[in-house]
Amino acid sequence: MTAIRPLDAVEQRVIGCLVEKELSTPDAYPLTLNALVAACNQTTNREPVAHLSPEDVESTLHRLMGDLLVWRDRGARALKWKHSLDEKLGVGEPASKAVLAELLLRGAQTPGELRSRSTRMHEFAELGGVEETLRSLAGRRLVEELPRQPGQKERRWRHLLGSGGTFETGPRVSDVTESETEVATTAAVASAGGAASGDDLRSRLERLERRVEELARELELLRESRSSLQ
Repeated sequence: MTAIRPLDAVEQRVIGCLVEKELSTPDAYPLTLNALVAACNQTTNREPVAHLSPEDVESTLHRLMGDLLVWRDRGARALKWKHSLDEKLGVGEPASKAVLAELLLRGAQTPGELRSRSTRMHEFAELGGVEETLRSLAGRRLVEELPRQPGQKERRWRHLLGSGGTFETGPRVSDVTESETEVATTAAVASAGGAASGDDLRSRLERLERRVEELARELELLRESRSSLQ
């Protein structure tokens, strides 16, 4: 598992939605930008409800892409997006992804709440399955148990991918300079390269090469987008 920077509220919502849709509607995943905006602004299964614009979500996607947390689906006619938590955080099993997505989308919750609310993504046969998943995620420092609050019977759990906050918007895609994009590319390559020591080197290098190629293509898309606006 590779350490990542703390995510802001919009980044948490985008990642949570991508994971949710992967598990709940796999036929429609990866998501187009419009589908992802609609998912982020859903009035159900979201707390709080957000009102993000396509520009807000697109700029967030490009920031997350620099951290290798999301990526564009290669070969698709329409530009589509998918998350990379399986590789970046080592979270590949549906149970873990469902719990993490629910915490990203609705904040701290009890195991009972997580069990009932995550059924659209993963069906837990019993409460013990949720608690076991939470302990596993806690062992990887992705979630933590909060102290019991006065008047509450159960303790709540929260994710550790970022703190709470308001839905502040990030920089627009048209505002991202070429040098900033190149810095993000360099940082992403360095991060991916540094993680190779503990794993199979050849496999890691192959993935790194694919990432570099795709980052180069995204940089070219940004250049074309900026040129069309001028």
